[in-house]
Amino acid sequence: MKLLVVNNTSAGYGDGAIYDYLRMLLQDGDEASVRCTNGSTPVEELLLDVDRFDAVVASGGDGTVTAAAYALAGTGIPLLPFPAGTANLLVNNLMLPIEPHTLARVTRYGQSLDFDLGEIEAGGYRYGFGIMAGAGYDAAIMRDAQPAKKRLGPIAYFQAAVTNVMPKRSNIRLVLDGKVIETKGLGVLLVNFSHIQFEIPVTHDADARDGEFDVVILKAKNAFGLIPALVAGVRDRDGSFPDRTESMEVHRCHEVEVYADPPLPVQYDGELPGITTPFRARVLNRAARYILSDEGLARFS
Repeated sequence: MKLLVVNNTSAGYGDGAIYDYLRMLLQDGDEASVRCTNGSTPVEELLLDVDRFDAVVASGGDGTVTAAAYALAGTGIPLLPFPAGTANLLVNNLMLPIEPHTLARVTRYGQSLDFDLGEIEAGGYRYGFGIMAGAGYDAAIMRDAQPAKKRLGPIAYFQAAVTNVMPKRSNIRLVLDGKVIETKGLGVLLVNFSHIQFEIPVTHDADARDGEFDVVILKAKNAFGLIPALVAGVRDRDGSFPDRTESMEVHRCHEVEVYADPPLPVQYDGELPGITTPFRARVLNRAARYILSDEGLARFS
């Protein structure tokens, strides 16, 4: 096995679990190349010769994994998301284990499956995302959670949500596969994988292999108005409560254009690129190949 490891040394709590994983994984004749970034070196620059390797391990948070998946899009090279970030939502959505020893077994004996990626185009740049992207209230939460992430972990996102109870509303215009929708709201979410912290699903039936986004309009007038949708999501963790209340409006599409007045800040997989609406996004159908455990393979295949 020839393995390329991209390790974000500034992600999460810096516990060095990736090195325990490698010690448990590598056997006679194996090769592992570890390339590190602290966020200054772009992940894609560490993958320029990726065709020399059998698989890639991306150790970091969801942003690190997404950057690697986007750089590998369409290559067919398997990628293991290694949970070294604060929330590790992609790992949770894929039903991957978090223990280094179990992940080592999954890497050597596990199988892989192809999943959709999202691609945002704005301001002359393109960004890939694997879980979800959005504009408005969710971007404000990501921004406000940054200072407390290392100290509070996933709780930092909920703290940011409850301290930002009066986010601004905008006049929102969406173009969904050519269909125009105009409304008002706190923001818009593009959902590929639906589960956020504490296994709460944002939407009921998002499928990360079907070539479409769930497009969610947050229609509440303030953060308190989203509480019924949050409660509905908690009740839906076993997949038996599809309703999301009137505070959320859900559509499906392959391509979307998002406009807002006043403009809304944009985030993707927790990354804040410093851009605002307008932007357009599309699905890259089954462009990312992730290594899965038996449980994940049974769930998604």
